Amino acid sequence: MILAVVAMLSMTMTFAKSEMANMENEMNAYEMNFSVYSMTNALKLNDDQAEAVEDINRIFNKEMGAAAKASADKRSEMKNKAVKKNLSYMHYVLSEQQYHKYLIYLNATMINRGLN
Repeated sequence: MILAVVAMLSMTMTFAKSEMANMENEMNAYEMNFSVYSMTNALKLNDDQAEAVEDINRIFNKEMGAAAKASADKRSEMKNKAVKKNLSYMHYVLSEQQYHKYLIYLNATMINRGLN
């Protein structure tokens, strides 16, 4: 009897740890801390663009973090809103060629993190 209780508690704790790990992985997927240095090199940004992109990404990361913490029914809507806002700001700051490249990088990132 005692062994059954211990086994049940052990399974419950394992399940809880698994659930916590899944929640943490999901939260991490929403973290959008892009390296401005890498983006500057990849997109060939000038100094003004690099500064603006850093600010835009700070806002984007904050909004995606809020989406990650939101209830499941609001998460997708908040994520989509954050992405649209980010793309709007980036389109204003980047040239057409840079923006096209950024779209490719962002799309790949979203797909790789299961957020598409």
